[in-house]
Amino acid sequence: MILAFDTYYFENKAKTVCLEFAEWNDKIPSNIYSEIIEDVSEYESGAFYKRELPCILSLLKKIKVDINTIIVVDGFVFLDDEFKPGLGAHLYNALEQHIPVIGVAKTNFAQIYNLKKEVYRGESRKPLYVTSVGVQVHEASAYVQSMYGQYRIPDLLKQLDSLTKEL
Repeated sequence: MILAFDTYYFENKAKTVCLEFAEWNDKIPSNIYSEIIEDVSEYESGAFYKRELPCILSLLKKIKVDINTIIVVDGFVFLDDEFKPGLGAHLYNALEQHIPVIGVAKTNFAQIYNLKKEVYRGESRKPLYVTSVGVQVHEASAYVQSMYGQYRIPDLLKQLDSLTKEL
């Protein structure tokens, strides 16, 4: 089972959506989960996880995970090559390091070089930036590369982003 999470912030609320799918090249999700939380933390530069992690963990409580689960987050797992934890690493640790986490970011983070892979999809000249924990980054990037869709952003991740913004 693969669970992809994204969160959208509006007013003092956050809408978190999770798409569940079985295979990396699935065209449609098998389940969609969502939740709106009020009174979310303000954005803190360099500590994005403080805002988003509680949203993901809250929604994750409503989903039955198993030992074969992999989680995909919008963002980075690590913030530098010294394993400074980003959202993905904080999530991995909150889950007692039992569930691999793959970060897929649309914009580069300049302080990380060796722990990320650039993934070019379709005819795009702009890569996605993949980081991971619990699964090797080259394997994680192959998963993202194989996701359904002909454009830079895989179709399911594009759908996920759209669903978070539907209020």
